[in-house]
Amino acid sequence: MPRRTATLLASTLLLIAMLCAGVLIQVPYAEMSPGPTVNTLGEHDGDPVLNIKDKPGDKGEPKQYDTSGHLNMTTVRVTGSEYRMTLLGALSGWLSDDSLVVPHKTLYPEDKSAEEVDQQNAEEFTASQESAKVAALKELDIPVSSYVAVGSVEKGAPAHKRLHAGDVITAVDGKPVSEPEQVGIVVRGHEPRENVSFTVIPAAKVKAAQKKGKKPSSKDAEKVTVRTGKTKGASSARVGITTMLSHSFPFEIDIKLADIGGPSAGLMFGLGIVDKLTPTDLTGGKFVAGTGTIDDSGKVGEIGGIQMKTLAARKKGARFFLTPAGNCATAAKARPDGLTLVKTSTMDDALSSLQKIRKGETDELTQCAAH
Repeated sequence: MPRRTATLLASTLLLIAMLCAGVLIQVPYAEMSPGPTVNTLGEHDGDPVLNIKDKPGDKGEPKQYDTSGHLNMTTVRVTGSEYRMTLLGALSGWLSDDSLVVPHKTLYPEDKSAEEVDQQNAEEFTASQESAKVAALKELDIPVSSYVAVGSVEKGAPAHKRLHAGDVITAVDGKPVSEPEQVGIVVRGHEPRENVSFTVIPAAKVKAAQKKGKKPSSKDAEKVTVRTGKTKGASSARVGITTMLSHSFPFEIDIKLADIGGPSAGLMFGLGIVDKLTPTDLTGGKFVAGTGTIDDSGKVGEIGGIQMKTLAARKKGARFFLTPAGNCATAAKARPDGLTLVKTSTMDDALSSLQKIRKGETDELTQCAAH
């Protein structure tokens, strides 16, 4: 066989072998890509994303004000927990402008099952909605009542089937509680296998009161006794619940958006609520998108997958993107053409920026810069 033919054959076989290896060899990575982006001022699957009911009126003004433009929340699409990326898939993702390859454990920690990750994402999404409502109403000087509630109950734990997510805890061992941390302090003061008494208002009665715009009533409270267990690797007592600060609003704010997880839509939900409850059209008809967690005080926190979210927003038509300050540098390095990245640290920052956008004063916006 001539040397040239042999070399060509060997190269071809080597290429085939490399391609086969790329297709067959699995690597510990996952892929992120731009996900759906939804206007919080509009509808999703035929229903309003934000629906505010029974707002007390004054002198006959409408319960909700007309809005225009967009305040879009953004998402990231990720490969499933069971998906195993191949070497060829990873190389393709690294070379692509509209995907991001990250270590698999970044999305799915090794110490958690897929079900636990999904549960955590769902809880974070619910908490983000709650904080968005609180931050928005505080911005509008509308009173909000707060109380301690059960966030989740661990399956098989001492509190399982005794306490339930959404139960309001008014006292532990007869001691009134006003902060979530107080519950754990009292429980840990017990020895394992001792009884601890919870005074709770059942979740069903809490929801019924909330729908009427009322506080949970102490008249509905009942006592539940739980026998404590032992914390794994420690001697302190536990009952297997998480607690959170929940709230009662003067009217119902319903957020309908299925199949979304995590806390990153908090800022945009909050802004959407403010827009619907004020006569000022926050966007002035402009297309604004954004992301960011939000806490009850209106502080905006950074999120993951910022490059994919800015890309999704621009593809949808956004011209401005409210960007958490902690994500600014990363976002600026991969800023899509035609998209202005607006640095945002608080709800007040966002509202100030929206005022400049609707007035056309975009040169005065604080923009993200790559460092």
